Amino acid sequence: MANLDYSSPSSVKEVVKILTAAKGKAKVMAGGTDLLVQLRAGRLKASTIVDVKNISELRTIKKEKNGFTIGAAVSGAELGAHKAVNKAWPGVVEGLELIGSTQIQGRASLGGNLCNGSPAADGVPGMIAAGATCLIAGPKGTRTVPVEKIVVSPGKTSLKSGEFLVSFFLPNRPKKSGDAYLRFIPRTEMDIAVVGVGVSLTIDKKGMCTDARVSLGAVAPTALLVKNCANALIGTNIDEDALNALSEAASSACNPIDDKRGTIKYRTKVAGVLARRATVIALKRARKN
Repeated sequence: MANLDYSSPSSVKEVVKILTAAKGKAKVMAGGTDLLVQLRAGRLKASTIVDVKNISELRTIKKEKNGFTIGAAVSGAELGAHKAVNKAWPGVVEGLELIGSTQIQGRASLGGNLCNGSPAADGVPGMIAAGATCLIAGPKGTRTVPVEKIVVSPGKTSLKSGEFLVSFFLPNRPKKSGDAYLRFIPRTEMDIAVVGVGVSLTIDKKGMCTDARVSLGAVAPTALLVKNCANALIGTNIDEDALNALSEAASSACNPIDDKRGTIKYRTKVAGVLARRATVIALKRARKN
């Protein structure tokens, strides 16, 4: 790994200043569990590492009137220990808690998991299903972007020069709603997802689905928000016919690759199966809320 400058700013404004001056040659570090590995392997090049962990805005979870603001550098362990977020959005927490070992959980962040740009990122489908948004800061101020609009291809994001991710916003849940995240991996733990599925849905008093969002990971160049999956559920009592339609829609949305973890055919089949299972879990949670 080449010589690097290291910076540990104490404000969002200072981060933007450093990133802008570096003209694309600086990398933001939240937990570093992906960044440092890639730098050592030579897959990434950088002149400066900008460590954002000392900025309180990026390290806090705050309950707002309309939802939760979660700093981009909050770790998986910290999010998993937050009772209110666990109760409101268990599917989001489930995704982040699947990343790595116990040691990694103390470092890996939701922001890093997203901005690393992996199609198989476990933290991303749950956030997309939840309708989470990102607060982005840059030379021209701040802007808000849906999570599904951040990653544009493997390893690449839509962030502009000088911009970085400050926080996520998770909205309050309607009553009678639930979410879930499931993944399939070849090993029992600490592996990369063959398929990941995030589901969030709302039902009325009679059990009819009134709203839904379904996201698939590891089956395309980026995590997908699949409207046809949601359409298969909305307006139904999520019966067997609806679940079959959901499975078909999930498999049809897949555009995966063949690799050592799974073939195209296998991933496509598993996506349908996991979408069904995650929906059943989300439905059970919605009925209890």
